[in-house]
Amino acid sequence: MSERWLVAMSGGVDSSVAAALLARAGHEVVGVTMDLGEGSSRDVVPRPAKKCCGLPDAEDARDVARTLGIRHYTANYRDEFRSAVIEPFVAEYAAGRTPIPCIACNRVLKFDLLLRRAEALGARGVATGHYARIAPAPDGGLGLFRPRDRDKDQTYFLFDLPRETLARIAFPLGELEKPAVRALARELGLVTADKPESQGICFVPGGDVRAALARLRPGIEPASGPITAADGSELGVHSGAIGYTPGQRRGLGLSGGPWYVREVRPAENRLVVDRAGALEARGLRLRDASWLDGAPPSGPVRVTVRHRHKTVSARVSAEADGSVEIRFEEAVWAPAPGQAAVVYDESDDRLLGGGWITGASA
Repeated sequence: MSERWLVAMSGGVDSSVAAALLARAGHEVVGVTMDLGEGSSRDVVPRPAKKCCGLPDAEDARDVARTLGIRHYTANYRDEFRSAVIEPFVAEYAAGRTPIPCIACNRVLKFDLLLRRAEALGARGVATGHYARIAPAPDGGLGLFRPRDRDKDQTYFLFDLPRETLARIAFPLGELEKPAVRALARELGLVTADKPESQGICFVPGGDVRAALARLRPGIEPASGPITAADGSELGVHSGAIGYTPGQRRGLGLSGGPWYVREVRPAENRLVVDRAGALEARGLRLRDASWLDGAPPSGPVRVTVRHRHKTVSARVSAEADGSVEIRFEEAVWAPAPGQAAVVYDESDDRLLGGGWITGASA
């Protein structure tokens, strides 16, 4: 049965092919590119042309829409992007944590605001170019699963989607591998067929977090402070603690290494460093956990604390204060407060949920 779908078109090859697949299946497709601030006097930050969601990318998305014969619109979400993504990103770093802005961008921008727009347009829901699958879960409801192309798996960034939204979301690329996606784009003559992938955080050019923070929040400019060992002995001086993350080695400038950031203390403008072994953790505590099945899993699971990193066998338990504790069967290295711990079933295929890391334990 033909349905109307709103497709979030970033101007890249993945979302272009997602739109093409739905159109090929006979659905009515409406492409929407989110203008998040580039190209105007109110820019969030200047950005190279290869990054997603800028106005040059909207032109590519529009070109693809013309080729496919579908409607395309560019929608202004600058204010929403700043309040939901930029400002929390800055606040988390200022508090000594390491945020993941892509998770909020997906949940709030794509799968909340765009779902509302889809409803207003009479569409079934929102489709994107994410590499993930939606399929029946063991209880008969819908679940979120890893894609066929594990190298492109993006489920880590989708862990906190409410289960009730899955019926109104489509991931057309879930059963495809990236080479096949590019081949189909070439076959269809899409301008994005060989377009390089965007890398890193879209509003942090070159991956320079500290420079981005200074630009995004005037007054947060870095100031020098001490680098100390765990016992308090001073080892060196940094040029600003905010923007460092646990596990980081680069940029410390210390002799007698290797040294790694163990803790960021922004109130003291202090970095605490240690040897690699001291950053290994067998347990984590999480806040604001969300579970697609409605409750923490009771049996063995697989957990990852970084995108595309291996999962580790673990068990999850709910605490009386509402937090969640995870105990690993083997140590994980340098989990960072502010990052997400994402939980999969024992087969390492179905996403069960996750939460935000507040601390680690031996």
